[in-house]
Amino acid sequence: MKYGVAAFPSKKLQDIANSYRKRYDPHYELITPHMTLKEPFEVDAADVKDMAAEMQNIAKRQKPFKLHATRVSTFSPVNTTLYFKVEPNEEIEALHEDLHSDFFGGMPKHSFVPHITIGQKLSDTEHADVYGQLKMAGIDHEEIVDRMHLLYQLEDGSWTVYETFRLTGDDQ
Repeated sequence: MKYGVAAFPSKKLQDIANSYRKRYDPHYELITPHMTLKEPFEVDAADVKDMAAEMQNIAKRQKPFKLHATRVSTFSPVNTTLYFKVEPNEEIEALHEDLHSDFFGGMPKHSFVPHITIGQKLSDTEHADVYGQLKMAGIDHEEIVDRMHLLYQLEDGSWTVYETFRLTGDDQ
């Protein structure tokens, strides 16, 4: 089964993201606005409990983090994804690294760019037009995130929460 790890921002930021996602993200109905902490990966059903236990250990080691969305950006020319850029910080980087230990299959294929997707799979023309507009509109939103979520993918392609872990930093 396919799993992933994400942090969900506040309802306020989700509402802002969804105001764009409704129009520009074909995955709008499949998952709530989120910041991916670990890309989707396959896990056997027999190993999920061990993985959840390890995530609980990580949550005890890692502190809540500041999510600061500072601007609209894009992965162009690699693809036409538009996103709210989340400023990296020590807590986000440490959490990401912990979720990519050998236990979880090691480091990812791509560099970690903290972000919240607001549009994807746009034509080049639409991407250029929408990006120009959203770049000028901008975003500046700060909040503290104190949870991460282990998600799994359903047969229809949508994602749902398997378990939630509160970041406490108690085991430092």
